[in-house]
Amino acid sequence: MNTTVNDGAAMATGVMDPELRAAIGRIARVPQLLIACDYDGTLAPIVEDPSTAVPLPESVAAVRALAALPQTTVAVVSGRALRDLAALSRLPSEVHLVGSHGSEFDIGFVERLSPELVAVRTRVRDALREIAAEHPGIRLERKPASVAVHTRGVDPQVAAAAIEAVRNGPATFDGVTVTQGKEVIELSVVATHKGTALDQLRTQLASSAVLFIGDDITDENAFGHLHGPDLGIKIGPGDTQAGYRVADPLEAARALALLLETRRHWLFGERAVPIERHSMLANGRTVALLTPEAKVSWLCHPKPDSAAIFADLVGGSPAGHFSVAPERGGIPLGQRYRSGTMTVETRWSGLTVTDWLDKPARETVPDAPAVVTGDSTLVRVLTGSGKARVEFAPRPEFGQVAVQLQPLGDGLLVLGSNEPVALYSPGVQWEVVNDGGYETAKAVVDLSAAGGQVVLELRFATHSLEHHRVPIHERQAAAEQPWKDWVASLRLPSTARDLVARSALTLRGLCHEATGSILAAATTSLPEELGGVRNWDYRYCWLRDAALTARALVDLGSVEEAEALLRWVDGCIERTGGHPERLHPLYTIDGYELGAEAVIDTLPGYAGSRPVRVGNLANHQLQLDVFGPIADLIAAVADARGSVRDDEWRVLENMVEAVRRRWHEPDHGIWEARLPPRHHVFSKVMCWMTVDRALHVMREHGGEDRPEWKDLRDRIGANVLEHGWHADVEAYSVAYGDEDMDASSLWIGLSGLLPGDDPRFLSTVLRIEADLRSGPVVYRYHWDDGLPGREGGFHICTAWLIEAYLRTGRRTDAEELFAQMVLTAGPTGLLPEQYDPLAERGLGNHPQAYSHLGLIRCALLLDNMLKQ
Repeated sequence: MNTTVNDGAAMATGVMDPELRAAIGRIARVPQLLIACDYDGTLAPIVEDPSTAVPLPESVAAVRALAALPQTTVAVVSGRALRDLAALSRLPSEVHLVGSHGSEFDIGFVERLSPELVAVRTRVRDALREIAAEHPGIRLERKPASVAVHTRGVDPQVAAAAIEAVRNGPATFDGVTVTQGKEVIELSVVATHKGTALDQLRTQLASSAVLFIGDDITDENAFGHLHGPDLGIKIGPGDTQAGYRVADPLEAARALALLLETRRHWLFGERAVPIERHSMLANGRTVALLTPEAKVSWLCHPKPDSAAIFADLVGGSPAGHFSVAPERGGIPLGQRYRSGTMTVETRWSGLTVTDWLDKPARETVPDAPAVVTGDSTLVRVLTGSGKARVEFAPRPEFGQVAVQLQPLGDGLLVLGSNEPVALYSPGVQWEVVNDGGYETAKAVVDLSAAGGQVVLELRFATHSLEHHRVPIHERQAAAEQPWKDWVASLRLPSTARDLVARSALTLRGLCHEATGSILAAATTSLPEELGGVRNWDYRYCWLRDAALTARALVDLGSVEEAEALLRWVDGCIERTGGHPERLHPLYTIDGYELGAEAVIDTLPGYAGSRPVRVGNLANHQLQLDVFGPIADLIAAVADARGSVRDDEWRVLENMVEAVRRRWHEPDHGIWEARLPPRHHVFSKVMCWMTVDRALHVMREHGGEDRPEWKDLRDRIGANVLEHGWHADVEAYSVAYGDEDMDASSLWIGLSGLLPGDDPRFLSTVLRIEADLRSGPVVYRYHWDDGLPGREGGFHICTAWLIEAYLRTGRRTDAEELFAQMVLTAGPTGLLPEQYDPLAERGLGNHPQAYSHLGLIRCALLLDNMLKQ
């Protein structure tokens, strides 16, 4: 028995114990929560007449609201008969009622008693009726499987005599279970108590954790069955097995209210920042996302597809963040990228925060030892004259690993994770606090007293807190210059020039320099529908997406990214053992197969959009379209450079061979619907384009004549032109024989298979426009993909329709739609995957390579039209 647990202060002052507050914060964030309460003395105060015991309004409000939350179950477990409990409590049907200490889980329970148990119950009732007749004031409460003997308000001597008679009489009958409570003893013919009832509820509901609140001796059975992350709260004084204590039912109601507030925030997000308003930092090794208020809300380490150390974006503050803001608060004056760089400035009056991701560097100072800065470094420079509030809350492995923060010298050490991490912060006085079982470092920085500038460096793969000998302004210039030089080398169009430059920098930031792979997006599980389940992990390299990304950069005059990607693809092909047709649609950053798709159920998701996924099941799909964009990229690189390298020839031949072996098969298509394979029009067109671009390279760059390739190309083209056309809808539809439309079918003309003035292409454009365009967006499709909910319009599909307008002579429509698309970008020029034209906000992972490459392609085409 625990006789002293958190007694005293909370009960004496009415102020909630900080440790209890922290414990409630922890249990509020479990995936499946069961909240169970006693009734008398917990939800309802103890009264002389039990028939008048009604719950506190505060308790009813909290219980009702908790029961309405998803992934949350509320139960009242009482010694009262179930009928009486239901009549008195008047709680909604969402609240489970368990009566008679767990003997009754529903009204019809009594009908299930065996004849033998009914006989024992009748014998017990008769014996107790005789005892009550001999002891004035004793009250019997008949229940379906038991009888309770109440002594409240009875003369103590009479009560003691009655209890003694019960214990020496019917309590000794075979098959009778005795439960002792406050001024009550109950005899039951079913061997159960509140602990076993709690176990049964936990099992039936698959609960991750249980919170139980009670005041009675009988509640100790429930407290004794708690374990692991469970939480027990005892009301009032006395010995208990509960871990925490409050003074009275009103304090219990306040604890439930705190639980409600915390869990609601955890489930639905703490004022989720619109997706498109996030800015991305990048250094060619990893990426980070920054809110408009200078909170680092997303950072994976050591690579973009590694676990996150800051996952506030999909888990709220408890999942990790690094925040800076004026001590007085307030909305920033603005946020911007420094021109031609991936450095972000966030400005308030009296405070500017400058953020960038630095590459690892080794200082070489004459006559001094080298200083290794570790792996990537997140640099945050605070300048100004005011006071800034800083919070540093690292949560490695998506918050699955609790770490300790140790102030030491000029900063903090992050202890307890697999890899060393240090926060270099000279002059900052940190206060380390426990936040729901995790440690957070907080500080207030007086910039005036610090000379107008404070530097914070989050250093990975090192515990070094040594001073960097290169001045911070020189380091910033060194980090920014390569970005500036690269942008200056591009052939930028006059159309949306600045936005195209930002899109190009974003695509470059999604390139992983060490391997040559290119991310599809920087994040995982940002929803395609708020609150929905269409949440996927895009932190990998899709062959298709990466090739299209590199092609957009080639069109701007940069072939370096394409060459690196093609070397990476060559390595993936080599690992197929001579079977390029077995290529997966996507790979890890390092070019290897993904592990199993998993769910992190401790994270609530962006704005409550669950589940949060790691990995992607599309890895196992057959997507025959992936070969086309790679062949097209090789053709573009060869044309830009004027030659083809050996490894590129090898990749090209492998792409054609893969198509030759499998083009006639059904596949899962570009959108990765988790449905049976079909003969997708887009996939067949991409197979045609693979061979067509290979023939182009052969023709233009000195390859040998391959008549069998020409025959293959023509055969595929004839097949898709014949079978992809749906006469009833007068368009090329999503798949052979299917009348549903799909934006990807626009590639029947965008690929060059049909000329822009072909009536079949013109008809397809009109049908997709009518079926799938909605204001500034174009939806992928409206056919049933087997998943619940809906999604936004896809920016890449909008870009395809813009190009289709141009190819069919509808220049004004193209310019108008492009202008609308540009207006959907965030304040720093970034685009997520999708846009909801009704809610007027971005959706999906962010920033998305598809969206930015689509914008670049459209701007270039529009620019070329202007020059003609």
